[in-house]
Amino acid sequence: MTMPEIAPQLLQDCHYLGRLPATALLLHRNASLPWFILVPDTRLEDYLDLPSEHGCAVLADCVAVSGFIKNVLGFSKVNFAGLGNVVPQMHLHVIGRSAQDDCWPQPVWGNLQDGPPYALEQLQEWQMSLVRMLNLHPAELEV
Repeated sequence: MTMPEIAPQLLQDCHYLGRLPATALLLHRNASLPWFILVPDTRLEDYLDLPSEHGCAVLADCVAVSGFIKNVLGFSKVNFAGLGNVVPQMHLHVIGRSAQDDCWPQPVWGNLQDGPPYALEQLQEWQMSLVRMLNLHPAELEV
């Protein structure tokens, strides 16, 4: 499928890391916790409307990112959600959580305070790990 343009609000809020097999991979700019956003290659707005095979491919990308959060970043808990109430373009949230994060045990939406930005070096390190682990096709990073 052809990847649609990513919604401007998502690009404003996130770093574009690159492409996985069925999704574009973004990382929320707030470095308080690892909040990845995956944008499937579809114009449909709801995950549950995807044809079965496409939905499985998108979910496989989400599972892979969850594995990165747990196995590389060391988080034992991952939140997974697809809302789309503010930005209607389908996008799925995969977020590393811990009892030490600023809004635990509440959801991140509406509870996460503005946090520090990612340093370019951190973004490059994670991006290269994702290239090795998940075969991410990297994008040019912008800070």
